[in-house]
Amino acid sequence: MFGPLAPPAPLRHRIAIALQDPTVFIGVALLALFGLLIAAPLATILRDVVISQTGDSIRTGVEAGEFTTYYLARVFASRMSEILFWAPLANTMAIAACTIAISITLGTLLAWLVARTDLPARRWFSTALIVPFMLPTWTFALAWTTLFKNQTVGGQPGWAQTLGIAVPDGIAYGALPTVIVLSLHYIPFVILLTGNALRRLDAQLEDVARVLGASGPRITWTIVLPLMRPAVLSASLLIFADAIGEFAVPYILGLPVGYETLSTSLYRSISTQQNGIAAVFGAVIVAIGMIALLLDARMTREAQRFALISGKGGQTGRAQPLRGWRWPAFGLAGGFFANGVIIPLTVLALSTVMRIPGRFTAGNFTLDYWIGTDLDTIALPSGILRTAEFWQAGWNSVSIVGTASIIAGVLGMLVGYVVIRSPWRALATALRHITFMPYLVPGIAFAAAFLALFAGPVGPIPALYGTPLILLLALVADQMPFASRSGIAAMTQLGREAEEAGRIAGAGWLRRIGSIVLPIQKGPMVAAVLLPFISGIKGVSLFIILAVPATDVLTTWSLRLIDYNYTQAANAVVLMIALLAWGGTVLINRITGTGLANGVGG
Repeated sequence: MFGPLAPPAPLRHRIAIALQDPTVFIGVALLALFGLLIAAPLATILRDVVISQTGDSIRTGVEAGEFTTYYLARVFASRMSEILFWAPLANTMAIAACTIAISITLGTLLAWLVARTDLPARRWFSTALIVPFMLPTWTFALAWTTLFKNQTVGGQPGWAQTLGIAVPDGIAYGALPTVIVLSLHYIPFVILLTGNALRRLDAQLEDVARVLGASGPRITWTIVLPLMRPAVLSASLLIFADAIGEFAVPYILGLPVGYETLSTSLYRSISTQQNGIAAVFGAVIVAIGMIALLLDARMTREAQRFALISGKGGQTGRAQPLRGWRWPAFGLAGGFFANGVIIPLTVLALSTVMRIPGRFTAGNFTLDYWIGTDLDTIALPSGILRTAEFWQAGWNSVSIVGTASIIAGVLGMLVGYVVIRSPWRALATALRHITFMPYLVPGIAFAAAFLALFAGPVGPIPALYGTPLILLLALVADQMPFASRSGIAAMTQLGREAEEAGRIAGAGWLRRIGSIVLPIQKGPMVAAVLLPFISGIKGVSLFIILAVPATDVLTTWSLRLIDYNYTQAANAVVLMIALLAWGGTVLINRITGTGLANGVGG
């Protein structure tokens, strides 16, 4: 008489339609996949903070796998805490703070010059000033050591010392060069963020203030800077979140003299098999990064309350005359381009054809480090172009990063399709959030999390450490924030009408995707593949934890050359990496008809 309660008819109808929609099944499958590749590694590293690791039973006092607070006490409250954690934390915070101060100051000034003044050649500068952001951060670090390396750590000296100039340790290594190098990398990022915001500011606000008698400096301090505050704060937080996880620069410029940061301490812990300690470092870096980026998200929502552009009739991008300051401003912009692009690349290129660094005599130039044979270097008897390890690392880079980028691009478009088309909003929201999670986690911490999960068997999945597959899966997961946002943006612009017409004509879902959606979204699809490729080909933080010599990519192989003090060969490899990254950027610009710098210049 009384059967089980059935859901209301409208709800039953919605469930029936949802179950017939492939987007539901695709969305559930994607959610399960990203749960394994993104959520599970992060949960594992947080778990390992309070779980005794294999081989640590004597130190922790409990069996492996049991609860312990040993690692937390060791890192935060032991006699070694100052050296182990607090000093690297202070170094990390100091580097991040100084980098932000320099980057915001110079970046905002250069953005204003390009976006709002009559700076000579400002259209050219709008692209040229962004180039350092396209290069790997450690390009600048290697150029710095090529110029200023001293005998503190042995090996070949830098150019300065070869020329008879004594270089103190504080110039060659440590905080100062790390801050300078990171600032060169992040200044273009500030130009991108604040330049676009400056260009959109309504010039009528300044005109009204000028009519009322306000001076130029007063207009800047009372109108322009307050309206620019959201963009400046956002840039600061994003730089902070990225800088705390930066590995390559402090590894090259700090670790040789014992100047450690959180990222190098994490790497050292893993390399010495202190996995529990590494988990604590990883958790701290994750927590700091998430707090910074969540603050940025909150400020972005707050900034939406303020209109930077008026309604109809708003005037934007008006060039203000610099008058007598035009050529000094030109010198500032040109000087940054020289120091951020010309000098580093020239130094690296010249260093690869010199036997003795900094000696500019005809007999000192050679192509041995490119194509030579029978070199007197033990681990590198031939030039890199004649070395099998170089081609193997290059193939690993192109194949692993290329395959991962294609997979990430396809998955990103599927995520975009499900998010926009799914009848279940909860599923769409969950996919949005889980694919964004890797953006909240610095690369080296995410790599540590991945290693913590997949170093041993996980259910039917065998141990992946030491295989190319772990690099592939980690890179796919790490690039999903960019790929998924590209897919969501692309699908947002695609109406349902074309698909509905195909449905009415009797075309199945796969036919509609292959014949309608993919051809229309070809451009965004290519961009969703190339963007992860550019980021992956120059990345080092993710690979340095997960790669072994047999699975070296170009970035990790070049770092191994640095460890051997084979500076010329390492610089040659970095130039090849920069060439690949630059080529990918140019390809994106040609395919999409746009570029990173669009909108910065007038």
